[in-house]
Amino acid sequence: MDLRYGMNPHQRPASLTPIDPARPPLRPVSGEASYINILDAVTAWQLVREAAGVLGRPAAASFKHVSPAGAALAGTVDEVMARTYRLDPRTVGALTSAYVRARDADPKSSYGDFVAVSQPVDAELADLLRRVVSDGIIAPGYEPGVAAVLAAKKGGRFVVLEADPAFEPPALEVREFYGLRLTQPRDAAVPTRELLPSPHLPDPAVDDLLLGLVAVRYTQSNSVAYVRDGMTLGVGAGQQSRVDCTRLAGAKVDTWWLRRHPLVRALPTKPGATVQDRIDEQRRAVEEDPGLLETPERARWLERLDKVAFVSDGALPFTDNIDEAHRHGVRYLAEPGGSIRSAEVASRCVDRGMTLIQTGVRLFRH
Repeated sequence: MDLRYGMNPHQRPASLTPIDPARPPLRPVSGEASYINILDAVTAWQLVREAAGVLGRPAAASFKHVSPAGAALAGTVDEVMARTYRLDPRTVGALTSAYVRARDADPKSSYGDFVAVSQPVDAELADLLRRVVSDGIIAPGYEPGVAAVLAAKKGGRFVVLEADPAFEPPALEVREFYGLRLTQPRDAAVPTRELLPSPHLPDPAVDDLLLGLVAVRYTQSNSVAYVRDGMTLGVGAGQQSRVDCTRLAGAKVDTWWLRRHPLVRALPTKPGATVQDRIDEQRRAVEEDPGLLETPERARWLERLDKVAFVSDGALPFTDNIDEAHRHGVRYLAEPGGSIRSAEVASRCVDRGMTLIQTGVRLFRH
């Protein structure tokens, strides 16, 4: 199929060719995808398919620049999400809840995202997608009439792709780059509960760590994820320094939690405000208005965040990552281990009252 353009608009023509034309992994439904749209779609689809398979619940991801801004399982839509996205938390469907929870993790970054969901799209989710700024979606199917609704978004430019849920990629991956051909076995190390063998982990923490492991597996390295109640609160991607990645993702966690403060929840919604308007109001109140949340109250509220899980795609090389994670309510950690300072990292976790699991499996993605 022809692509709108390559990584940049001046890279034309660009095209997409299935390795096996008789069994392509996806098919275009409407819209003209770009090179990056395809990278986002395929990576996001793998994440949600894997998360749903491992955890047994509908999953969704909000992707930007080949990394998740957020990923989540179906679950509770809290008051902030319900008001922001104009949903009734008592009746919202599972698939819509999964996407709202994924997008609400970092709604600033999710602006113009590519959406992936693990189940066929229903009318409820399509109605929500009409009201948010997104570039496209990939799903294993669409209920009758839904694809036409989505195809009309953005004047017909919204990209709608259908994934084949039974497709299995080749055992070898090949990448051509600067006149070179790189070949490696496909990474088939799907995280499972066997990676987290600890009697000290409650079941919800195991699920959160598993979701985090799946998320970082499809995030540009270095990557970390903070997870709570089946949804990412902050994802850090593509940083050369792991502690910088931990801090950046932690700042997103703080913003997410501060948006739940009663003073922020009480902000009036302006007549005619869009979903994005509401999100911008919350963000400005948290990040730019020092008068709304004075420093002592801000600190008191942040201290209330607890039972957060933290996952790193690579070994934590220094204890500064533990200290930073602790500031954001982390109680459970999973990382590969194997660093020359892994014993120090484990000791600091004990000091901080954290349960650490060293999986022995690195999950880099480049």
